[in-house]
Amino acid sequence: MKKLIALLIVAALAMTAAVFAEETDIEMDLDHLVVGNPTPMRGEFFTEMWGNSTSDIDVRSLVHGYDIVMWNADYGAFIPDESVVAEIEYLNDENANRSFHITLADDLYWSDGSKITAWDYAFSYLLSIAPEVVDAGGKPIRREHLLGYDAYLNGEVNYLAGVQVFADDELYITLDHRYLPFFYELGLIMCNPYPISVIAPGVEVRDDGDGVYLANIDERIEEPLFTGELLKQTVLDPVNGYMSHPSLTCGPYKVISWDGVTVELEINPFFKGDHKGDMPLIQYLTYTLAENDTMIEKLRNNEFGLLNKVLKLDSVEAGIELQTEDAFSMTNYLRTGMSYISFICEHPTVAEEEVRQAIAWCLDRDALIAEYTGDNGLRVDGYYGLGQWMYRVVMGVDTPPVQEPEDKTDTKAMAEYEEELKKWEELSLDNLVPYTVDTDKASELLDKAGWTLNEDGVREKEIDDEVITLDLKLIYPEGNSTNELFEKYFIPNLESVGIKLSMEAVPMNELLSRYYKQGERDMDMIYMASNFDIVFDPSVNFIVDEEGNPNWAYTNDTDEELYRLALDMTHTEPGAALEYMQKWIKFQERFNTTLPMLPVYGNVYFDFYTSMLQEYYVEANVTWGQAIIGAFLGEPLEEAEDEGEEEFIG
Repeated sequence: MKKLIALLIVAALAMTAAVFAEETDIEMDLDHLVVGNPTPMRGEFFTEMWGNSTSDIDVRSLVHGYDIVMWNADYGAFIPDESVVAEIEYLNDENANRSFHITLADDLYWSDGSKITAWDYAFSYLLSIAPEVVDAGGKPIRREHLLGYDAYLNGEVNYLAGVQVFADDELYITLDHRYLPFFYELGLIMCNPYPISVIAPGVEVRDDGDGVYLANIDERIEEPLFTGELLKQTVLDPVNGYMSHPSLTCGPYKVISWDGVTVELEINPFFKGDHKGDMPLIQYLTYTLAENDTMIEKLRNNEFGLLNKVLKLDSVEAGIELQTEDAFSMTNYLRTGMSYISFICEHPTVAEEEVRQAIAWCLDRDALIAEYTGDNGLRVDGYYGLGQWMYRVVMGVDTPPVQEPEDKTDTKAMAEYEEELKKWEELSLDNLVPYTVDTDKASELLDKAGWTLNEDGVREKEIDDEVITLDLKLIYPEGNSTNELFEKYFIPNLESVGIKLSMEAVPMNELLSRYYKQGERDMDMIYMASNFDIVFDPSVNFIVDEEGNPNWAYTNDTDEELYRLALDMTHTEPGAALEYMQKWIKFQERFNTTLPMLPVYGNVYFDFYTSMLQEYYVEANVTWGQAIIGAFLGEPLEEAEDEGEEEFIG
């Protein structure tokens, strides 16, 4: 099975090489690129604390820059971004806390030309954990790993000890030893600077020597100015809020306008370049929704210059056919996320593991995938994406990170190498239940859990003196063909075992709001898709109450073993990749059993674009927003002799 899946993935990627036309009759504004994506934006261009749509993430990568660390695909680890960090010193204290003494580069500027300092990074850390974010309807970022996190949030002290500012260009970040080791250690200090003058006017960051904290600039004002109400005005205002209209940024581009569907961007003249020294070269970008039914024709008519993350089979086929016209190019790459059905486990209908498993046995995922994605999708049976390095290694797509000894006559070294390689080759996802269609198993599970058929043929059960029926509701994104596919490959099987399912299409904004608990959750399931962060830490999805009980925040699943396995996986020494992988597999096996979500498929994404778009290597980047830096519109550059494309491959 492992070899078969590896071959399928390699075959899907065989079309990756782009085809460039030597000549084209297309007339194009070389200073303006229109980019389309089939996933609508929500206008959340600031942080993930109020939502995390993939299209919004792409905009964030364009307008917010200068993160302290960056992901290095060659090393499979985070490293300091040398364009941001002039110097970094690693220190351990007597309590085994890990500190990073960071000196910032002296040429970091906001989009208005003002200097970025260590105080801006300190504000970002404080904002990310602020309870005031909750008051404004958001979800703070979990940063328990920062020293003094609990004491600061509990009000025991008024400062965050884990972040200190020594000078305008010096930060001191300390990780609490209780949360170490951590496999993606440097990823824990990820931080983009954000402007306090825009987000919290009248407020400043101070450090009296113990750690940073927020205070009113005017000390005569007794009440704190930094409140949830302030954030509602400065961040969430639909006209001028920093969320959708970030006015002062530091990425390669800055936002000109946002109308609810389309965002217009232009080059930030004060951006110094990324870690490779690449600069934005296309003056204006328009990023907007691309409808599956019309996107390829609009690309042909030059209404789009780039289509990103195309998935639907008929759109992919039309895009591939377009390559015969020579004026267009394409590339494809494995997605790092998946589509899934998220269960609303606070509802008694789907609170039980047996019910969720029964539902899983009723969805014909293979048939659905074949119709929707063709050969460009594969069934997913765990919490992973096809593009994640863990999956690629375990399925044999990538080679294990085992260094063969230079001296092959060293029998001891070779024996150790062979033994370690064998352990890597033994890694497998074969213990994951595939949940192919089996209505007999589904019925057995429902019977076992005490769900009986009523006179209407629907399963029911008395729970807490109330008769609950499995008359379920699922919501899905408006404009998606999910209803047609589920009516063919899901609903009839559910009905055969006594489960009734109604479906409702809702706008993406509303769907995500209800998923993030910002709206009424009157449904039992949500069909959606998302991509994984590079720092793969599922433990942050859990909220742990005062008694230590974990809760997977947006599913409300309370599986203690899954939480324990998530913690065990992330608390692996950096560099111990084999140990991490072994723990990753155990986590996947438990996820596959308890099913807080029902994974559906992972897939290959396709980007189609005008052949005038040069040096665009999305497959070597996390987002198209990163790949567009250094790309340009024009005729292909003449390559130097004996130079190939391998230098661009990540």
